[in-house]
Amino acid sequence: MSITAALGSISYAPLRSRPSDRTTPRRLTVAVRSAAGDVALASPILERLRSDCETPVPVLRRIADAMTADMRAGLAEEGGGELKMILSYVTALPTGNEKGLFYALDLGGTNFRVLRVQLGGKDQRVIDTEFEQMSIPQELMFGTSEELFDFIASGLARFAHEDSGRFDLPSGLKQEIGFTFSFPVKQTAIDSGILIKWTKGFAVSGTAGRDVVACLNEAMERQGLDMRVSALVNDTVGTLAGARYYDDDVMVAVILGTGTNACYIERLDAITKLKGLAPLSGSTIINTEWGAFSNGLPLTEFDRDMDAASINPGEQIFEKTISGMYLGEIVRRALLKMAEAAELFGGIVPDKLSAPFTLRQVHSTWSARKVVLNVCDTIVKRGGRLAGAGIVGILQKMEEDSRGLIFGKRTVVAMDGGLYEHYPQYRRYLREAVTELLGPEASKHVIIEHSKDGSGIGAALLAAANSKYVDKF
Repeated sequence: MSITAALGSISYAPLRSRPSDRTTPRRLTVAVRSAAGDVALASPILERLRSDCETPVPVLRRIADAMTADMRAGLAEEGGGELKMILSYVTALPTGNEKGLFYALDLGGTNFRVLRVQLGGKDQRVIDTEFEQMSIPQELMFGTSEELFDFIASGLARFAHEDSGRFDLPSGLKQEIGFTFSFPVKQTAIDSGILIKWTKGFAVSGTAGRDVVACLNEAMERQGLDMRVSALVNDTVGTLAGARYYDDDVMVAVILGTGTNACYIERLDAITKLKGLAPLSGSTIINTEWGAFSNGLPLTEFDRDMDAASINPGEQIFEKTISGMYLGEIVRRALLKMAEAAELFGGIVPDKLSAPFTLRQVHSTWSARKVVLNVCDTIVKRGGRLAGAGIVGILQKMEEDSRGLIFGKRTVVAMDGGLYEHYPQYRRYLREAVTELLGPEASKHVIIEHSKDGSGIGAALLAAANSKYVDKF
């Protein structure tokens, strides 16, 4: 019997040597079969785990309030809080009037996608789409900036030259790209951003501190590719733009996959750190980088041990408690302790439990299987409910600033990511937390909606909305 069979799917933890992208976590499985074991000795460890992971409403409310406060601190000044609250420079959202052929390049992990999208304006919207996904060789994740971007540009060039004939680009117009780049950048304009650092297992030299759009442009020139990046976004911003293209009530977007992030629509006059630097009218999308949040989170010894052993100890604590890369690893560490201290698996410590970020077949009794399932459910329940509290923190910040903007009217939260898409129990726990915090009446108006693969389409739409040919639509 496998945990995947019992829970729908438990482990989205990729092998550390094979980090995945933010939205498509790998599914690994623990299979548990008949063998002797001592469940009674494991019970105190399980009960302590449950106690440490408890997320009653008062705890969730404190976390939501702390999220709201940290958002305000990050908007007030750079480094004011744990959340970076990065300005996306997206002030022109798609309206539906956009027409033409636009490309998107989506780089967020060990794969990258290229898309082309034909837009037909108000009457036809998205006429046609075509995409291709390509794997990035692992050696390029540790190579040079030029090597990585040359590989990406060559894939884009091949895709562009293999046009199926279904798409139409008016003569004389340069092809434009929306570039989804899901690594921390300090955005300086809608079409430029400086890489802060690589994450997700990348250690590419020569890129940190450089404009990633310039890196891509130089690589496209070397490939003889006559294209222009008109929008640089991260996957969360792309998801919001893609969902809002079809639904004007979308105000927030959240990615829950291997990693996690959230963004929302903010008034420019509420971003006090911008005073004197930009016009303070209108609105934009703020990329919260909420994975860095940590205030008041209920943590276990296994969280702390995992964090200490990670490549970024003390960082991304919210991400490490709610996202798919880490859920299976927390489970593995708990089961390993039960095997070592409580002989859960028949007095042996399976070697297969000793490899970090990997869960494999482990023999067990029927009673021990129930312990395994309880461990899994405890970690997943905490993760889903904390994610729900984070969403409420964003919504209440928006409502406090503009009474009536959120509560009492239809508000959509667009969700994407493999963890959210494929794990029904996680979705249920998240939604339950939102309902408990907002109450039955207010929560009726908050629609949490899956927006599958929205970031790619959203990037193409933002390229269109910020096109230099916008006056030709």
